[in-house]
Amino acid sequence: MPLHPVLKRSLLFRGMTDEEIISCLRGLETKEAVYDKGAVILASGGTAQRMGLVFQGSATVEITDVWGNRTALSRVEPGQFFAETYAFLPDEPVPADVIANERTRILFLRVGAIREPRHANEAWMTKLVTNILAYTMQNNIALSGRVLHTAPKTIRARVEAYLNSVAVKKRSRTFEIPFDRQGLADYLNVDRSALSKELSRMQAEGLIETKKNRFVLNEAAEKTDRD
Repeated sequence: MPLHPVLKRSLLFRGMTDEEIISCLRGLETKEAVYDKGAVILASGGTAQRMGLVFQGSATVEITDVWGNRTALSRVEPGQFFAETYAFLPDEPVPADVIANERTRILFLRVGAIREPRHANEAWMTKLVTNILAYTMQNNIALSGRVLHTAPKTIRARVEAYLNSVAVKKRSRTFEIPFDRQGLADYLNVDRSALSKELSRMQAEGLIETKKNRFVLNEAAEKTDRD
């Protein structure tokens, strides 16, 4: 039976043949679960025995403090995975919640199995470890970027820092971001209404054009960034 396209395009299985992917899934003792919108897939403070791969739907990794303030760290789309570090270090408490954004299907993998000698000579082992390491490094880059995006004191400076980084990454002044307004506010750690007002002001000044999650950075925005 052919493998699902999500598995074949996931970074987790990059470079593997279909047979290696099947052997890997078997070796990591996969399990599936489905979560409704808003459900907690993984709760902060607990431990993770398995890493999760989003098979269908999407999830948000977020931190909520004791006063109920929520900060989104990242969004996990189909083919992407989460909690790989904590699944490998099962005694380490998970610092964030993973919340389903919609009805979401998760494939859980017991990544700790890669420590077991019986898998040492498996063809998929080196590829899996390399892929997890690459993904973890990408995650570190994303988290470092968020630090840079939330470091400025003003909302406009945070918006400009974020939009500029997306434009650089996509090599275009026209792009879509993976957040709605609330998601962007959470990511930048600002109030949603204040963010909306600032975006409206920036649009009125001709710095940007925006509709939903689509943005166009005008020439004036680049000049502002250089000033």
